Amino acid sequence: MSDDAPYLDEDEAGHDGGRRRIVVAVVAGTLVAAVLALLVVGMLNRGVGTRIDDALASGERPDAPQFTLPLLLDDPELGPAGTEVSLSDLSGRSIVLNFWASWCVPCRNEAPILESVWSGYRERGVLVLGVDTQDLSENAVEFIEETGTTYPSVRDGTPRTETDYEMTGVPETFLIDADGRIALHFVGEVTDEEQITNALEQVL
Repeated sequence: MSDDAPYLDEDEAGHDGGRRRIVVAVVAGTLVAAVLALLVVGMLNRGVGTRIDDALASGERPDAPQFTLPLLLDDPELGPAGTEVSLSDLSGRSIVLNFWASWCVPCRNEAPILESVWSGYRERGVLVLGVDTQDLSENAVEFIEETGTTYPSVRDGTPRTETDYEMTGVPETFLIDADGRIALHFVGEVTDEEQITNALEQVL
């Protein structure tokens, strides 16, 4: 090697190698700590119910939180797009309340099932009502058009309604009886129509 060629002596090489090992150790330690923190949070939250779920588990039907939200699209029964729909105005009928978002793949998967429930039970006074949340209104409208759903949906541009219903994410579905009380809370994707209709038959 030429005398003019750049090089590191043993002390410099050792110093740089030690620094790299320290950085790697710090990064690895941080990742491990983050994973452990997530595990601890998960363990602490496991089995921790909400007011709604605790009431349902004890055989009670808690009152459904009230809301007033605008329609996403025209509906022949509830009115033109933008019409304010209040849960209190729908008293006297059973409601399948489904929280969804356009970016949610499970929401897209369950839409045909909810549409089937709507088609089969609307003549018996049941209303399937979607609540679009954590979303952009234009994306929500595209979702409805792409899935071909005909049941009405309202939009909540704030986290208020999902907070009132103590949600952990989308999709989630609630069955509200004719007295305005929650009879069922289903977390996650509805994969079978009977998950809804079995409970519907009990409240109709």
